Amino acid sequence: QVKLVESGGGLVRPGGSLRLSCEVSGSVFSINTMGWYRQAPGKERELVATVTLTKSDSTNYADSVKGRFTISRDSAKNTAYLQMNALKPEDTAVYSCHVNLVSDDYILWDYWGQGTQVTVSS
Repeated sequence: QVKLVESGGGLVRPGGSLRLSCEVSGSVFSINTMGWYRQAPGKERELVATVTLTKSDSTNYADSVKGRFTISRDSAKNTAYLQMNALKPEDTAVYSCHVNLVSDDYILWDYWGQGTQVTVSS
């Protein structure tokens, strides 16, 4: 059994900052990638940022968030963070954590968090 717990969403003014967290717990053997996706009303879900643990923590960002968002992880806590700065109204969306991992019975899994609302508005 694997569990993802997200936290950190909320309402923020344009130009403000938020930090999202995604903690993985349970029967995990290893984690391959951790990332954040978002979906705004009426739009497709899109990748925001990923970190690939199997490639020395290489990161990947959507062009729309480069220079403003930073993804990082704490290996000891099996937690990924998304630091979001200089937020814009167009960043408003439900943000979901995604993890690709190997469980301790050596099966590859994709897990999604429950989603957290980020609203950027004055």
